[in-house]
Amino acid sequence: MNIKEYKILLVDDEKDILNHIKQELLREGFYRVITARTTQEAKTLFMAEKPQLLVLDIMLPDGDGYEILQFARRHADVPVIFLTAKDEDVDKLVGLGLGADDYITKPFLMKELIYRISAILRRAYQFDHQRDFSFQLGEVEIDFSQNLIIKDSQSIGMTATERAILKKLYENKNRVVTKDAIAQTIWGEEMDGNEQSLIMHIRRIRKKIEVHPSEPQHLITIKGIGYKLKV
Repeated sequence: MNIKEYKILLVDDEKDILNHIKQELLREGFYRVITARTTQEAKTLFMAEKPQLLVLDIMLPDGDGYEILQFARRHADVPVIFLTAKDEDVDKLVGLGLGADDYITKPFLMKELIYRISAILRRAYQFDHQRDFSFQLGEVEIDFSQNLIIKDSQSIGMTATERAILKKLYENKNRVVTKDAIAQTIWGEEMDGNEQSLIMHIRRIRKKIEVHPSEPQHLITIKGIGYKLKV
């Protein structure tokens, strides 16, 4: 399926922003775009329309985007992009353990949002299953064929972005992978402007694969350069 055939649910309480994003997506050929302005409307549309991607504002009149994400993940493993107003929102996403695939800070360029939507849809739905495999990190198993991390006898899902980062690091296991190389894999561009987003994903991956995430033994930061996966 062409990525422009996937259904996208946009949620923002500001009507002008919502309409602008929708019109730009339609102009780019994403013709299955639905919109909601409240948490309740978003939940209802999610169940009725079964979108393949959510683009969520955080602050809504009857709740917030975090609530919508938690609701959606109880029903489907759908990728999510958050529209945030400040970096503190990113810290909250990590602290709550919410698996957003990406976030973009307001104000943003429409071409950047459209690029990220395209990249996430490709990662989520168009990866090559024939190249899937699993590997061990100590007592933790990473299984790309099922999109799962098995830790302490529990199965933990991976977002499309987490999967892409782990796969890139494993393909270069025990070697340093630069931030730019990881960014190229995720966003198709260099690190510029994406460092906070990458840090968010690395934190979440550590929570899933490390026994003590604050003292990582496998996903190691190489200060000023990038990361290394010790296998």
